[in-house]
Amino acid sequence: MEERYFQKEIETMSEAQIKDVQSKRLVEQFAWAYNNVAFYRARCNEYGISPSDIHGIQDLEKMPFMTKDDLRATYPYGLFAVPLKDVVRVHASSGTTGKQVVVGYTKEDLDIWDDITARQLVAVGATENDVVHVSYGYGLFTGGFGLHGGATKLGCMVVPVSSGNTQRQVTILHDFKCTILACTPSYAAYIGETVRDMGMSPDDLCLKAGIFGAEPWTEGMRHEIEKMLGLKAYDIYGLTEIMGPGVSYECREQHGMHVNEDHFIVETIDPDTHKKIPDGEKGEIVFSCLTRKAFPLLRFRTKDIGVLNRTPCSCGRTFVRMSKPMGRTDDMLIIRGVNVFPSQIESVLLAKGYPPLYQIIVGRENNVDTFEVRVELTEMHFSDVVADVRRKENELAAALQSTLQITAKVKLVAPKSIERSQGKAKRVIDTRNLHDN
Repeated sequence: MEERYFQKEIETMSEAQIKDVQSKRLVEQFAWAYNNVAFYRARCNEYGISPSDIHGIQDLEKMPFMTKDDLRATYPYGLFAVPLKDVVRVHASSGTTGKQVVVGYTKEDLDIWDDITARQLVAVGATENDVVHVSYGYGLFTGGFGLHGGATKLGCMVVPVSSGNTQRQVTILHDFKCTILACTPSYAAYIGETVRDMGMSPDDLCLKAGIFGAEPWTEGMRHEIEKMLGLKAYDIYGLTEIMGPGVSYECREQHGMHVNEDHFIVETIDPDTHKKIPDGEKGEIVFSCLTRKAFPLLRFRTKDIGVLNRTPCSCGRTFVRMSKPMGRTDDMLIIRGVNVFPSQIESVLLAKGYPPLYQIIVGRENNVDTFEVRVELTEMHFSDVVADVRRKENELAAALQSTLQITAKVKLVAPKSIERSQGKAKRVIDTRNLHDN
């Protein structure tokens, strides 16, 4: 089958052409951010760098890094480079203490976002004749709107279902003859189980491809989803700070995710020394936005660990490929597509009068993440009345849900029952085995 592209001339540029485009856009973007974002200008002045020092991608390493702490420090609009009247949408991701990271988009930014997600759709075989069932969440989370926009741009029929009510989802998949499913991999697996529980099989559906992201998943899980739903499962990568889903994506070869290099520069660094690491070696992934005007983030440290690969891909796309993230440099967990930090849980416990004696137990059953928080009672909180314990567990679960935006099972345990450590406390037990091949 002949390979199709959404924007062939761009997606198949030579390495020299890519570098030329990136150099020109980096010079413009650095000047744009420097001149329009006071926080960024002050940061650059600390480093003794101004627009006159930037002449192309060879000067990228002169620029300071940006981190999530910088985004929190400027909450909500301190990194916006345009007046609020020019911002047509905002999205947000959770922060470590419940304060969200807020990002903005101009109309032009949204057009670019639509383009890059449309590229993935075409790469998995989509055309204007397809029906795209979007089960990512709609709202401040970028997932739903990201795939929705790309599918609309391509001319597909979009079914904006969002998540939840899974039996209804299966009925819609069947009755609407949906051909492409977009959601988190764990939810795709749950949909597959529901198909089976409803007495149906993959043959009863018209699905041919799935675009799954927002959480870690293994090759074993990929094969299981493909078997349950009768489709080919593709990975997509994105983060709210840079754009959302579509920053990079798998083609049919599935040997890494192509980074949309006309809009983003990707590099890997040593997380300790901050020095650039050669392609092919494992390092922290860093992204720079080249065309985003409302939120022109440069050299953003993602905390994701991965590898870059510039060898030619047989699909014909020339953009660099990045591996699935192989871990994190911080303590963030991704559970059912939601970013969860132990410090968020700790802040809730302290606010409710509990000491920070807890463990987070994350597992995976039937391809769906399980999430339990065990909290040690103090002598003051301890009760041998079952009804009292259940009431306190429910109160804590509700408080965690409000902060984390995800449901956790809370289990209160007896005083001194959580193992003490002489070194760093063992806060997280994650048994999901997310790095198998």
